[in-house]
Amino acid sequence: MRRTLFFFLLLLAVSLSSCFKEDEMVTPHPVGDLQTDTISLTENYLYQVYFSLDSGKTVSSNVRTQIDLGFDCSPGGWQVILNTSDFMKVADLGEVVFGQTYDTAGLKLSFDKSDGNPDSNAVGRWFTVSGSDTVSNHHVYAVSRGLDELGNPLGLYQVIFDSLSHGKYFFRYAPLSGGSGSAGVVAKLPGTHFVYFSLKTGTVVTAEPPFQTYDLLFTQYTTLLFTDEGIPYPYLVTGVLLNRKLVQVAMDSVTDFSAITRDQARLMTYSSALDAIGWEWKLYNFTTGVYTIRPNLNYVIRGISGFYFKLRFSGFYNKDGLKGYPVIEYQQL
Repeated sequence: MRRTLFFFLLLLAVSLSSCFKEDEMVTPHPVGDLQTDTISLTENYLYQVYFSLDSGKTVSSNVRTQIDLGFDCSPGGWQVILNTSDFMKVADLGEVVFGQTYDTAGLKLSFDKSDGNPDSNAVGRWFTVSGSDTVSNHHVYAVSRGLDELGNPLGLYQVIFDSLSHGKYFFRYAPLSGGSGSAGVVAKLPGTHFVYFSLKTGTVVTAEPPFQTYDLLFTQYTTLLFTDEGIPYPYLVTGVLLNRKLVQVAMDSVTDFSAITRDQARLMTYSSALDAIGWEWKLYNFTTGVYTIRPNLNYVIRGISGFYFKLRFSGFYNKDGLKGYPVIEYQQL
């Protein structure tokens, strides 16, 4: 009887152990070295910089005024976004005649919300679905290209989105003051979140690198701030945006940076909002005109590779004392 029971328990243990997958074990890896890098946006924040935490390198950078409209490249995507680093805004004129003369007087110009929520997209749902194609609602949109790095207006355009068919966006654009207009075509680029178009040059611009190659985007962008009376207003800020949908971040203002561990990182609550790091890691003194870094603000980032990184900011100036050069310290956990 005892021998029978022994073999039964042994068989049960073997069968149960076979139910657990070997790949549930987390492969141990050493903690990375502490690294420091300076991101060169330049004094007037002219550049957008895509950065990889895995490689510790800039993946790509572009002049922010070279791009205007971004077109969604996901398989079922249809969104058209604005380059908010230039303070771009848009207004829906409705079903009016394309190419006529219009102005922005009395228009409610909107901008894309900085958290990346598609429900807050300024252009919005510009289409109806007909069979397998996406066709226009025949609305004309007034587009302000915003401001350049010196605060000069970049111009006003009108755009009508005609269709999205077989992975290509078809649209027309002209000056808001009127004109026959030009035709634009943008093909989706697999492996990229958005591909961009310049209304000024009439060219497609692949500013954003493949989404599997970067974690963070250092850039100016438009966000909503509030006055002391609680009145909302759009404002240009300089900060960090996440690789949308693929990177998450948690903030810690209590633990000393050196004490943050991988075990702690696994228990933290993460956000995938585009502006979850944002701009508030620095403060501006309106009297002295100087930026200072907020102490004790630490970020833990779950990157595209699946590894955790802790990151903090230690400066905003280069060795010559010019602003626009964020200094980051980061370490793989």
